[in-house]
Order: sequence, then structure tokens, then C-alpha cells
Amino acid sequence: MEILDAVRANLLSPAVLFFALGVFAALVRSDLKFPEPLYLGLTIYLLVAIGFKGGVAISNAGLGTIWLPGLAALLLGALIPFWTYPVLRWAGGLPAADAAAIAAHYGSVSAVTFIAATNYLLSIGLPFENYATAFLAIMESPAILVGIVLCKLATRRTDEAVFPAVRSAAHEALLGRSVLLLVGSLLIGFVSGGAGMEKVAPFFVTPFQGVLALFLLEMGIVAGRRLGDLRKVGAFLIGFGILVPLLNGALGVAVGHATGLSVGGATLLGVLAASASYIAAPAAIRVAIPEANPTLYLTASLAITFPFNLTLGIPYCLAVARWLHS
Repeated sequence: MEILDAVRANLLSPAVLFFALGVFAALVRSDLKFPEPLYLGLTIYLLVAIGFKGGVAISNAGLGTIWLPGLAALLLGALIPFWTYPVLRWAGGLPAADAAAIAAHYGSVSAVTFIAATNYLLSIGLPFENYATAFLAIMESPAILVGIVLCKLATRRTDEAVFPAVRSAAHEALLGRSVLLLVGSLLIGFVSGGAGMEKVAPFFVTPFQGVLALFLLEMGIVAGRRLGDLRKVGAFLIGFGILVPLLNGALGVAVGHATGLSVGGATLLGVLAASASYIAAPAAIRVAIPEANPTLYLTASLAITFPFNLTLGIPYCLAVARWLHS
């Protein structure tokens, strides 16, 4: 009953309801559409806001507190593609480029899923480590680089060098818009500390929930338009997009528990491990693995895993965290 109550509370949150409204708008073929500059502006706002608040939290907590769970989060993100790639390659029968691209997306993280999880924990009054945003920044890029390397090793000719392609991809993965904004604002928040937060709180704190609702409305529209692609990706990838978040989520919660995080903090690390990127990873993969099929990796991450995590995955990670801490 407890997990059913948690699922019900999550499904009735404004974030999930606005996402559902966007999906409905797409399914009924409404002409509702966000202008590209507005979508870009909402993305920039959310990334800067969560990065800045995370940097302030790290400043308050101290680096001595965060280094162990931060290192664990880094390794977790980097290692996920090493097991998802062979599953996609041999169990799913996908080409190396597609398997590596999808593995990179599932090792990287979704900022909006993370925000939805923090909102959910706040709504039920469960505390968590405020510096957990650092895990989001830490886990954004490593899996993308690992996925690219796996692809290059699998597809290169015997006389072809791997590192030039990886070097160009690393620039996009480490200095792309989302990573640069998230890490840069985190560093600014860390340097500014609490005094800096007081100056920008009216802009980064008060309007945050409204901006998130608008962003999820747009994400619902995008996801709804991709539901038709489910026929193309097949039963295997649909199962992969649901089962992998369950496994990675439990693994992330276990890592958080082992490194001393609270129930809320372990839940957030589990949610990050369960999520799949649809902002940073597609941009990097498009540059580094152009032969990969966008229908596969975008549909898997955005039309399957993102809605699953937004509705059921977050309460699931919380249930696992409570069970481990009991």
C-alpha cells in the first residue's frame, strides 16, 4: 500500500500532469507547439538553476563530505555502458553503432527526471542531501565517452586510429551546451555560496516550479509524437527501456546506501542511474556516431524510459532505498 500511495502521489504531481497534458496534445494532433527559442530558454534556465543550487549546497556541505559518493557516482555512470552495450549488441542483435549510442544514453543522465525526483521527495517531506545535484553534473559525460570508445573499437578498420574521433567527440561531450551550463553554474554556485544564493533566489528559486511545468509540457508533446516509433523499435527495445531503469535504479540506490547517503540521497542517485539522457547525449552522439539511428536512441530514452521513470521509476527507487535502509 505504501508504494501504491507513493505512485499515486507522484502521478498527481503538477510535473507529471503537465507531461501527460503534452502527450495528450500530441495524440489528438493539437497545434500546440513551443517555439524553438522558448524551449532553448527553458532548458538553459533549468540547467543553470539546478547547477547553481547544487554548487551552493556543495559549498555548505564541504568537499570532504561529497568526495566519496561523488566518486562512486562517477564510476557508476562510466560503467553502465559496459553491461548495457553487450546486452544490446548480442541479446538485441543491434549493430555496434546503435548499441553503443543507446548504451551511452543510458549511462548518461536526465536532468528533468532528477528535478522531478527532488520535487517528489520534497512533496512527501523526505529530506535528502542538497549537494546531490553534483551527481547530476558528474554523471553527465563519462558514459557518453565510454559509448563512443566502444563504438570506435568495434567498427574501426585495423589501420584506423581511435583517438582522433574520440577527441572530437570528447569536446562535444565535455563542452557541449548542457554540460557546460550545468558544471559552470555549479562552480559559480560553489564559489558564491549562500551569499550568492540570496542575491539570485528570486529568479532561480521562486519561478523554478513554473518553468519546470512548461518544460515538461513540451517534453510531453515531443514524447507523444514519438509514440508511433514504438512500432519501429520492437519489443526488445521496449523491454530494455523499462527493465534497464529498474536494474540501474536498484544499483544506484545500493551504491548510494553503501557510500552513506540518506534514504532521499540514495533515491536520487538511483533515479540518476535509472535515467537516460535526451539532451547532452544526442548532441554528442550525433557528432561522434553519425551512423547510429536516432529513432532507436531517442525513442528508447524519451518515449519509453523518460515517461516510465517520471511515473513509476521514482517511487520504485524510493521503495528500494527504504528497503535497504530498513
